[in-house]
Amino acid sequence: MAAFHHRAEDLPAEFPVFPLPGALLLPKGKLPLNIFEPRYKAMLEDALGAGRMFGMIQPDPMQPDGPNGPSLFRIGCLGRLSAFSETDDGRYQITLTGVIRFSIAEELPGRRGYRRVRGDLACFLADLDLAAQPIGLERETLLAALRSYFAHRGVEANWDAIKRLTDDNLVITLAMVCPFEPVEKQALLQAPTIADQADMLLTLLRMGAVDQDIPGGRALS
Repeated sequence: MAAFHHRAEDLPAEFPVFPLPGALLLPKGKLPLNIFEPRYKAMLEDALGAGRMFGMIQPDPMQPDGPNGPSLFRIGCLGRLSAFSETDDGRYQITLTGVIRFSIAEELPGRRGYRRVRGDLACFLADLDLAAQPIGLERETLLAALRSYFAHRGVEANWDAIKRLTDDNLVITLAMVCPFEPVEKQALLQAPTIADQADMLLTLLRMGAVDQDIPGGRALS
């Protein structure tokens, strides 16, 4: 990521968006995606020739659909394609690295079936600082809550990999991969700072560790 230290003036004002419920991209986070729908394959092909950037955003289930499809939350995260491969059956497997959050200033006419927006980045310029940020709480407190959460939900985790993460990457990674509800993921995205995200993550882990409506166990690698 150090090789791609983006400057605000170099970022696009208009870009495609990929609406996907439950998919959270945070600045400095890495989101693997499997692209197979024709409109999103077209989006990816266009992005490859135009700065390799597009935004991740969640549909807002509380709002009615609009003329372009499902209503969107107003805040998403602009990402850069950092890994790309094509499978034998024509799918694209990519990794999108989070760069900066944005708010939607305006939705633009679609292109080749995918949606586009004009993004306002002004409130999120601090996201471009790649220096490690303090998370504002004790790491062991967060890990203890995580152990309870995983145990309660039957999740198997790679603890060695988790322990190697820096504090801020620990918060970013857990926020992105834990199976929180879309509205909870949106709240994590909109938390102003990494310290605020850490506090919210701790609350969600503690709530999830006592939730009685638990789906079947799952593995997390």
